[in-house]
Amino acid sequence: MCQVLGQAPRMQKWRSHWLHPEVAHNLLGNRELHERSQHDVIYALLEQWKSGQESTRSAGPGCGRHYRAALCTELKQPLAIEEVASRPVRPHEVEWLEDIRAPYMSTTDVSCTQCAQAEGWAPLFCYLPGHCLVRVDVHFCGVNFADILVCRGQYQEKPQLPFTPGMEFSGTVLETGAAVSTMKEGDRVIGVSGFNGMAEECIIDQKTLWQIPERVPLREAATLPVSYVTAILALEHRARTRPGETVLVTAAAGATGLAVIDVATNVLQAKVIAAAGSEEKCRLAMQRGAQSIVNYSQGSLKEAVRKLVGSGGVNVVIDTVGGDVFLEALRSLAWEGRIVVVGFAGGTIASMPANLLLLKNVSAMGLYWGRYKEQDFPVFSRILSSALQYCQQRRIQPHIGAVFKLEEVNDAFLHVRRRKSTGKVLISLK
Repeated sequence: MCQVLGQAPRMQKWRSHWLHPEVAHNLLGNRELHERSQHDVIYALLEQWKSGQESTRSAGPGCGRHYRAALCTELKQPLAIEEVASRPVRPHEVEWLEDIRAPYMSTTDVSCTQCAQAEGWAPLFCYLPGHCLVRVDVHFCGVNFADILVCRGQYQEKPQLPFTPGMEFSGTVLETGAAVSTMKEGDRVIGVSGFNGMAEECIIDQKTLWQIPERVPLREAATLPVSYVTAILALEHRARTRPGETVLVTAAAGATGLAVIDVATNVLQAKVIAAAGSEEKCRLAMQRGAQSIVNYSQGSLKEAVRKLVGSGGVNVVIDTVGGDVFLEALRSLAWEGRIVVVGFAGGTIASMPANLLLLKNVSAMGLYWGRYKEQDFPVFSRILSSALQYCQQRRIQPHIGAVFKLEEVNDAFLHVRRRKSTGKVLISLK
């Protein structure tokens, strides 16, 4: 609940139109409004709204409708497609709150992003849960390895059962909460959700939605939040890749691998060596912009890289495989090279000999995509906005390997788990 930052002044008189008469009577009884401090009334209003939230919700917009969603009801079991009741974004008959201004309240309790950044008075509805939310009609949702892991209980985050997977999606805005100022009905958006995107509707904070530029299709936009933000974070923010440097990327034909090739080649003007586990995947990586390819299923990655660049090594490694592939890639680094650990798709987390870092003064660093959203949101938001801009300018061209319908979500997961996927795999909700 709200925190009082200082002693709120006594109001000489509350304007009668600021308060719904019935609410004022219920809250204050026969006492005169001017006998109550502002923060007393605000606190009481919020408590009254909280206690009546469930009853008002039943009459709100969206109720009575249902939508389909993929649900994980039991770990390590197939997902179920079920009808889910739609819940309201804007609580029923709450418009009278919009004219009440709340001073001296802790900004950390404000749900609206804009009001949280402002000082002084804020609309009271900005303190109410849900008023910065947006309902989105989902068109496409990305399938990521993290979705598979979380449904098996093997991911860092462990949502409570049942839950809907899906970390990224694109769609159009259906409805906005009272405090939403950045989106409107009909806007095309991409969103970053905490595992709830594989559904025909998604309710999400306006802060984690970005408007899609006019020339970017919804289908392509859905590929950007995870794969391309990871690629840009790894190459620019972590490894500080410079033009002309050589980048080695493992699992190069996957969604993140192809995004790394795309960004390194077409945005950063770096040279790319693409490493993958089959000739078919190596050919795709070459077609998508890599200058050289290595099939690490046919021999030593380190020796193959040495044949391509000599004993000097590569400047940057982006590794999503782990295990022996990671160790060989580490040994392929040049003087003051940088290796970024993005994931462990091979299933093994390698133990790294620290002397390998010392001998060539190399740097090893990690990249956990989701933590940037929580710990450094300005960086996350800036990079996702850059990805949208690059896509609009056609400097990057996402590769979509397969599209499945919602009812085929288990087939989509199996497609990724069996390493048959190349590029981005999407779920189409339309």
